[in-house]
Amino acid sequence: PIFGLIYGMSAFRLAREGTMSRGEAQDFVNRYFERLPGVRDYLEHSKRLAREQGYLETLFGRRRDFSMLQELHGKRGNFNEVGRLEREAINMPIQGTAADIIKVAMIHLWGRLGEVPGVRMILQVHDELVFEVPEHAVTPAVALIREVMEGACRLDAPLRADANVGVNWAEMQPVE
Repeated sequence: PIFGLIYGMSAFRLAREGTMSRGEAQDFVNRYFERLPGVRDYLEHSKRLAREQGYLETLFGRRRDFSMLQELHGKRGNFNEVGRLEREAINMPIQGTAADIIKVAMIHLWGRLGEVPGVRMILQVHDELVFEVPEHAVTPAVALIREVMEGACRLDAPLRADANVGVNWAEMQPVE
């Protein structure tokens, strides 16, 4: 539920999708934002900025147009559309920056994978990368991949990369 709140989930939806009553869900939301007022400030700031300037940016400067939010705001009968666009405005800088970071990591990895022979980057799934690695090269490959991924971008909070190994996704096990 916490990630849902960050992306604009209402107490009504939280109750509908979870195991709480609507009252319990509203209490949960209220407590969450009381404890983390900066999160509510961020949510409101993102919505206001999207409305006022008509676009939002990732930390890397990639923009998404939100001029439609400017046009719809205040018009009657567009409550659902405005709500959808506001949720997207909250989501875009977060998810867009994550997408930018993984792309930077992929570019840096491409230039360094030759340091561990036999390692191939084969797939990206959201914020995950999948590699084909010879069994004898798992330890150095994980060390290199973690170093590059965790160093892809400097943020106030450090980036952390988890690693798992297995012959397929069903058999993955964490690597320390």
